[in-house]
Amino acid sequence: MLKFVIFIFILLSNLYAADSDSIANISKELKLIPASKAIVQWERVFSSEKRKQRYHIDQLTPDIQLLLKEYLIDHAADSSQPMVPGL
Repeated sequence: MLKFVIFIFILLSNLYAADSDSIANISKELKLIPASKAIVQWERVFSSEKRKQRYHIDQLTPDIQLLLKEYLIDHAADSSQPMVPGL
């Protein structure tokens, strides 16, 4: 649990440096694989506080949550640029 709190602190300290690479790293640290869900499923995750808690997204600032949502939707399984693990 302490490692997770430290991780969240590091994420929050890098709030203003949130570019595509750092959002990809946040996704990786939270073990969120963009291609594991379709666009509608990612939208459902971000529409519910309970689902956000399940994936620990609720620990992030609203700005980072929005960037993460955009990243996950842009690379979802049914998007035009799916992010396939290992490629």
